[in-house]
Amino acid sequence: MNTDGWLEDTRTSYDTVATSYADLTRHILDETPEERALLALFADLVRAQGGGPVADVGCGPGRITAHLRQLGVDAFGIDLSPGMIEVARRDYPGLRFDLGSMTDLDLPDASITGLVAWYSLIHIPDDEIRSVLAHFQRVIRPGGPLLISFHIGDEARLKTEGYGGHPMKVHVHRRQHAQLITWLNDAGFAVESHQTLTSAESRLGGMILARRQATDVPGDGGQPADLLSGD
Repeated sequence: MNTDGWLEDTRTSYDTVATSYADLTRHILDETPEERALLALFADLVRAQGGGPVADVGCGPGRITAHLRQLGVDAFGIDLSPGMIEVARRDYPGLRFDLGSMTDLDLPDASITGLVAWYSLIHIPDDEIRSVLAHFQRVIRPGGPLLISFHIGDEARLKTEGYGGHPMKVHVHRRQHAQLITWLNDAGFAVESHQTLTSAESRLGGMILARRQATDVPGDGGQPADLLSGD
């Protein structure tokens, strides 16, 4: 599959559909109680780490960022599409939204407590995933949570139209839990839970909750710390 130019195609596609995408998805969390429960658990884990900033990477029009703020999390959004950022700032004027790419995440090392990638890895080609997860691992503090959602499957397809009938050119990559868990482990994350569900968000969706492993902990021979304690 030829994915040359995929980043620019993704940016242009979401610029084109930004307004209609926001209108179609603004209240979709109202119909997805299991996803709301996972976001609430993520918020609890952030608080257990002492709070701090959380990045919603691939935030789109900002609905997950805003939901996390309602849960008491100091969340901000990052997205590749200027059109999406413009809509997010319009709809949630009190929140922070930055233009940026998960392929070159412009955040300092260990500067955030947690990170959410809510159906935003679906356009990343397989050969770019490890680099993206390395950025996630770099910017999350040791022990901090990572929540990823994705479409389950074994293939990629080219999406040429969507969200109100507007033209798009994006590859949608569907993946299995086992593959993503392997990538996460290799990137320095410890996977704590994963599940499959069907909802308004995805006809077959996957959720993975992981922690950025703590390394070189004094007194334990350099083994990872207990990532379940939250202390």
